[in-house]
Amino acid sequence: MTRVAGRSPHTFHIPVMGTGFMIDAPLRVAKYGITSVISLVDDVLIEQMRRFHCEQQGEPYEPIGDDDPNARARRITIYLNLIDRLVDREVTALQASPFEPGSEITRYYEMLPESPLLDAYRQMLASVDPQDRAARQSQLRELAVPGDIDVNIMSKGDRDAYSNGQKLPPQFSDALAALRGFAESTLSSSIVFSAGMNPRLYSYVAEFADFFPDQSGHLKKKVVLKVSDYRSAEIQGKYLAKRGLWVSEFRFESGINCGGHAFPTKGLLFGPILEEFQQKREELIADLHRLYVKALAQRGQTVDSQPLPIRMTVQGGIGTAAEDKFLRSHYGADGSGWGTPFLLVPEVTNVDREHLEKLRAATDQEVFLSNSSPFGLPFWNLRNSASEEARRRRIAEGHPGSPCTKGYVRLFNTEFTPRPICVASRQYQRLKLEHLHQEPLSEPQRAAVRQSVLDKSCICHDLAGGATLKNGIDPAATPAVCCGPGIMDFFKIATLEEMVGHIYGRLSLLSNPARPHMFLRELALYIGYFRDELDKQALGLSSSTNAYFCEFKENLKDGIDYYRSLADEFVAEAQTAFLGELERLRGLLEAIPVVAC
Repeated sequence: MTRVAGRSPHTFHIPVMGTGFMIDAPLRVAKYGITSVISLVDDVLIEQMRRFHCEQQGEPYEPIGDDDPNARARRITIYLNLIDRLVDREVTALQASPFEPGSEITRYYEMLPESPLLDAYRQMLASVDPQDRAARQSQLRELAVPGDIDVNIMSKGDRDAYSNGQKLPPQFSDALAALRGFAESTLSSSIVFSAGMNPRLYSYVAEFADFFPDQSGHLKKKVVLKVSDYRSAEIQGKYLAKRGLWVSEFRFESGINCGGHAFPTKGLLFGPILEEFQQKREELIADLHRLYVKALAQRGQTVDSQPLPIRMTVQGGIGTAAEDKFLRSHYGADGSGWGTPFLLVPEVTNVDREHLEKLRAATDQEVFLSNSSPFGLPFWNLRNSASEEARRRRIAEGHPGSPCTKGYVRLFNTEFTPRPICVASRQYQRLKLEHLHQEPLSEPQRAAVRQSVLDKSCICHDLAGGATLKNGIDPAATPAVCCGPGIMDFFKIATLEEMVGHIYGRLSLLSNPARPHMFLRELALYIGYFRDELDKQALGLSSSTNAYFCEFKENLKDGIDYYRSLADEFVAEAQTAFLGELERLRGLLEAIPVVAC
């Protein structure tokens, strides 16, 4: 099947979550026209899942061993080709299924949003002429296109590769090898770059022809940037455009109201960020097109005088159809990402039964912005996950730290070793705790640093646990769960139809009718984060200056003023509740003292 990227009939996509939760999600949702994103971090998991699905589908399986110097890229390429092939098979079967209750093609059309395509389906159902009905059905079969099989690379996760103690060339690093794996696959889809700019990774994209337009101007493979503010979008977009690479989508995500790793801004709130992008969008597109045309001319290529499309999508904390609709109508968003709620949809994501129940019952006591990630970034975590329970048990038994079996976060720390080791590893934590008493710290500082060391947990191995445990690959796995705070809003384990129905406003899966608006939840989270960062400064454990905190507080205050004016967009009842909570949060912020502002 010839597939064109970006043709999904849905207004939402399912973003990447961890490494294991979405590793094979396209096999469950792509045939229904829903786009989802696979993480390329863990090639060990990818190889395990390739073997699993080959056995399930009767496909031949030849293992790719660690002794292959190109193992990471080859594992990714062959796995993505397998998923591509299996999705094609599923779509062919769906298109051939009868238009009758419960069939695959009926499920496809009945999950669609209000659209001309859904109207065409309804017209077919209303047709009483057999020939006309058959002709309409034939056309609908052709229009039942799959969602994209997109992939994600976390740019910060770019560990150098070694062989026999010698560092290998850059193209064998984790991020570049993963990119090569995608670039050499049969997929026609997008790669999502997250976690900031990686110059050597971005430059490497230009070595693959699929990222450049063909003779008809079509891009077989597209670049998507996940960003948290306009400046990041501009800097990264221009860097790529100067190399003849077009950004087909800017995927804006709340810096803190999200799942997995959080990338807090300096108090810049989501609404004002989206407002700035909306106001500068056309100017940015024109600037990128100018750089893009010049770079392609240097390669001997010409392009149309009109810029290629750039989508803007939004994700992070969206919980209702009304919020989703507002983001599209007010800010011109072309689509939205819904991640965390899908952890409660077992036919889509890899979550074992025990953790499904924990997620269903999760409160703010279990869901917290943790210090767990070895990347040194805030990380949303489930306190009663098997991973967290195992971490606490090892500490109680006097053996803190995790066995470092995969090492994807052996990136930064050379405090005790010539080559980097992971700060969540047993090796690092033993060495750090042994040396801690030698450091010139006060007792409160020493206690805080000790706790920070012990907080770190393995997210390489344990974020794969949902997939390996659920599929019987590793019955002893202790899964980590990186749900966002939005998980607390949902009350039941849902079917795919129910969750899609919730997204489109056909039903509600919310457990809390008083749930705060996504903008207000983000504001509350930022106020809490702001307070915690000030506490670190008071202990002498923060490098942030007073100027940083003053700017942070001023940005929050400006955001509150913006939201107050935005409240005119809400109907009376919602407006009253929104303004009331906004003023309460303003009071909390004003009560936080900042020196020298």
